[in-house]
Amino acid sequence: MALGKNYDGQDCSLARVLELVGERWTMLVVRDALYGVRRYGDFLAHLDIPRAVLSQRLTALVDAGVLERRRYQDTPPRDEYVLTPMGRELWQPVLALGQWGERHLTRNGARRLFIHVDCGARIDAFSSCTGCGAPHLPPEQVEVRPGPGLEDGRRDPVSVALRAPHRLLEPLP
Repeated sequence: MALGKNYDGQDCSLARVLELVGERWTMLVVRDALYGVRRYGDFLAHLDIPRAVLSQRLTALVDAGVLERRRYQDTPPRDEYVLTPMGRELWQPVLALGQWGERHLTRNGARRLFIHVDCGARIDAFSSCTGCGAPHLPPEQVEVRPGPGLEDGRRDPVSVALRAPHRLLEPLP
């Protein structure tokens, strides 16, 4: 029996979520947007994603209200992609999935550490601070730092920028 291409027959919120973000590249686009990636060329270089696929994913995320397209240059016209409040709500699932992967699928430890800006302690998979106990920290209150498992010889601008501590959602240089 052939696998269907969508979840039209499912009356399930998770199925609807998977229709939007379940494709293999989409959550990586959202992750990079959380890291501060905003420009098409930076997504392209950091993800090593085919141009057509990236264009389709960005369009789908804009159409769904997860990303907002903003013009940052008129001549030639260039847009950037910024997470909307709806998109920022994906912070906790992205964090939880990444930390699950670090516990079960990596050998050298965390590639990225997520730190509560106010107190400097790490946050857990539920985005709560392990130091001061602040619950459900929004991405604006989190800094990403390289972790002990980061073995990144990549030279693209996003990889290079993420080797230094960086507050989530702040545009990368």
